[in-house]
Order: sequence, then C-alpha cells, then structure tokens
Amino acid sequence: MISLDDGKANAMSSDMIEAVNGALDQAENDAKVIIISGREGVFCGGFDLKTIRGGDAAASQAMALAGARLAMRLYGFPKPIIMANTGHSFALGGFLLLTADDRIGINGEFAIGLNEVAIGMSLPPFALMLVKARIDTRHRTNAAISSTMYSPEEAVNVGFLDEVVEPGDLMACVMEKAASLSQLDADAFAHVKQDIRGADISGVLETL
Repeated sequence: MISLDDGKANAMSSDMIEAVNGALDQAENDAKVIIISGREGVFCGGFDLKTIRGGDAAASQAMALAGARLAMRLYGFPKPIIMANTGHSFALGGFLLLTADDRIGINGEFAIGLNEVAIGMSLPPFALMLVKARIDTRHRTNAAISSTMYSPEEAVNVGFLDEVVEPGDLMACVMEKAASLSQLDADAFAHVKQDIRGADISGVLETL
C-alpha cells in the first residue's frame, strides 16, 4: 500500500511525486495489486500551490510535467490500482482518481472534483484526456468547465468513484476488491489495459 500523508492537504509537490514514483517502482516488482490511500479526511489537494505561486517558473513547470507523467504512469500501470479515497480530493487529486482501475471512497462532508477553472487554470492535455475517458458524458461540462464539486455519493455518478462506503468499512472493502483483482491473469490484464489506454497515453506524453 502507498499512503499519501504530508500532514496537511497531501499536495503533490515534486518531492511527493518522486516518492510516489519510487513506491511504484517497488510495487511493480513486488505487488499484485497497488493500493493508494490518503490521510484521514484528505486524499489529495492537488499540486503544491506554494511552488505554483512561488515565482520560480522552472520549478513550477518541472512539477507540472512530473505530475502529468505520474498520472499517465498510473493510468497505464500494468497492475491493478485501487484508490482508497479518504476524504477531500480536488484538482490533481481528482485526476489521480480518474487514473485508477477502482476507486472506493467514504461517506462524509467531503468535496471531490476539478476546481482548475475556478482558480484561473486551464486543463493540460493529460487532464483533458482523462476527462473524456472517465467522466460521464452528461457531467463533463459541470465537472471540467464549471468546476462543480461533488459529494462522495454524487462523485460515483460523475465518474470519480466506483463506490462509497462508511469510513470504518473502507479498508476492508479495499482489501476485498484487491483480493478479487489479484485473481485476474496478470499478463492479460496488462495487455488489455495497454490496448485500451496505450494510444491515448502515448499521445499525451508526446505533448510534454
């Protein structure tokens, strides 16, 4: 299991992205299923705003590129990925949910969505691709253009989550799903995932 916990909003700084990639390197060799969870109340609050607003354009661009590459790595990862959504998840956090093969969230007063337009940011190619691939067609305008934020239950219909459970049941449900996914033929899983997603991933990576 990969746990995201910076003690705050789980912002995806360059250091956090590097740490997640390192954990994926190990998991790719050792695990049948990868579980990524957040800290209590927060899954991921997006890119590190201190870097974005810090005045160092090179650092901001490097973080953005690393985040895009991480999202594409997760989307095309050859083994099943489950996101255990432990609370709020927005901006890059919402896109990370869209990369996973299964997303289980918890009930509660949490906000899930893509708030980029609301804070004056456009969507890069990797984000646009994930919106088109994973967000229900009926909800794309509200989710991506109007920056609508959703409750966990609403997020299921939109496409951010697959199911919502009570907080105390989260990890049991995640482990049950992991056990089920671990029974799939690993080579066939990786092959079909690549067949479905590979061209889109390559198209995004070519723009970086």
